[in-house]
Amino acid sequence: MDIRRRPPKSPHNNTNNIPPSASPKASDALPLPLYLTNGIFFTLFFSVAYFLLHRWRDKIRNSIPLHVLTLSELAAIISLIASFIYLLGFFGIDFVQSFISKSESEDEQEQSSFITCSPVVLPKSVAMMDLPKDDEELVNRVVSGEIPSYSLESKLGDCFKAAKIRREAVQRIMGTSIEGLPLEGFDYDSILGQCCEMPVGYVQIPVGIAGPLLLNGIEYSVPMATTEGCLVASTNRGCKAIYVSGGATCVLLKDGMTRAPVVRFSTAKRAAELKFFLEDPLNFDALSVIFNKSSRFARLQGIKCAIAGKNLYIRFSCSTGDAMGMNMVSKGVQNVLDFLQTDFPDMDVIGISGNFCSDKKPAAVNWIEGRGKSVVCEAIITGDVVTKVLKTTVNSLVELNMLKNLTGSAIAGALGGFNAHAANIVSAIFIATGQDPAQNIESSHCITMMEAVNDGQNLHVSVTMPSIEVGTVGGGTQLASQSACLNLLGVKGANKESPGSNSRLLATIVAGSVLAGELSLMSAISAGQLVKSHMKYNRSSRDITKIGS
Repeated sequence: MDIRRRPPKSPHNNTNNIPPSASPKASDALPLPLYLTNGIFFTLFFSVAYFLLHRWRDKIRNSIPLHVLTLSELAAIISLIASFIYLLGFFGIDFVQSFISKSESEDEQEQSSFITCSPVVLPKSVAMMDLPKDDEELVNRVVSGEIPSYSLESKLGDCFKAAKIRREAVQRIMGTSIEGLPLEGFDYDSILGQCCEMPVGYVQIPVGIAGPLLLNGIEYSVPMATTEGCLVASTNRGCKAIYVSGGATCVLLKDGMTRAPVVRFSTAKRAAELKFFLEDPLNFDALSVIFNKSSRFARLQGIKCAIAGKNLYIRFSCSTGDAMGMNMVSKGVQNVLDFLQTDFPDMDVIGISGNFCSDKKPAAVNWIEGRGKSVVCEAIITGDVVTKVLKTTVNSLVELNMLKNLTGSAIAGALGGFNAHAANIVSAIFIATGQDPAQNIESSHCITMMEAVNDGQNLHVSVTMPSIEVGTVGGGTQLASQSACLNLLGVKGANKESPGSNSRLLATIVAGSVLAGELSLMSAISAGQLVKSHMKYNRSSRDITKIGS
């Protein structure tokens, strides 16, 4: 966003209703509008020139001296000279005047920017910073547009100061306050060129802890960043039910990030030839070598193609170590496309992503094929725990799951949404651990299953999540707060002994937490406690504004 401010229109100091920037021009003295006068003289000049040339050609053919002039020829010569003088004078004056106007406009712009850059009078409700003189000048230059907002970091070399100047400029331009948005206490250097551009502060999101979550024999305290009441408490109750029942078991089914470019050929036949070439097992090794050059962690797993007319969509899948891996797989795809251009010179690469990937959008291909980490997590909850901790019965949960999560979702035409609220838990953990929140869309694909086992005494509950997209290196995972949450789970950074194991473990923790959240919410609905609990934990009678003041 390039922050600019137009000079304010002032009704004062403007006598005779003449715009302040208006300056007298030579064209103001003409009786007709300038475009009409120019048109008349252009037409006159070329008309008489054509007439005289035509007459002089006839004189030469008939051996008549050229200096012998008729009255019409004499008038034509006078008209030619007059129009020539006008046109020469017009363009000459306009050329000189352009320099004069330019220099005058620069002076006026400098004066108007000086006036514009003076502090804007804001409403009393808008808090303004008490800035040093140098900072005040910088704010004024940003407000006027002299300094682009996005270039403050590079010009100042101080990310905090850049955020401070930008923040004040935004307040003055908009005439509103962002006083409640914190500025200090954040490392703005850590986000430069990595996480967020043109910052003016940071948003505080409370982080709660659910757990311990007993997963595959290990206890985890799960950080959840959310502003929704009951969410952490509910997940915590689910963790308790799982813990006292012996814990949950989680299995990683698949690990592969995808990217699918779209290429075009002149015919569908040529597109099919490339499809057959890419899906031929004999060519896979050669393509893998080309793809894997992008990174020491990238390993091509497979290629799946789809044709739409003469357009070919190529879905590459690869392992990406402990990174979420979008950039890594994109580099590998570009290497393969460059390689294919040799044997398929008529291939036109339309886009590195053709939405057959599919990233940050609900898509059946992710639900069926998987993307990122595909995980299944299960637990057996004893009947006593269902009754005492979850306050419901096994049969009630099984029936509710069938009618709500399965049948109800089918009636709604859900795509990957055969669950109660998997996105709630996924989003909270994603924000706390520095994942891309937008990838919550496909990462929340989940089918929740519940079944009575052991002669109906116990409850078998499971969640199957085919496309959890997480990483423990890169992006927001390197920020201090998010890094601390990853460290709490024991998955911070890259695992040097077993690359990729940290991100895979994080995916299983996400699935285990979703299992706990599903179990607790379904129990609350079954027991009729949903509204009551939300009224208790998600409604406050306190006046927060008075507390803050």
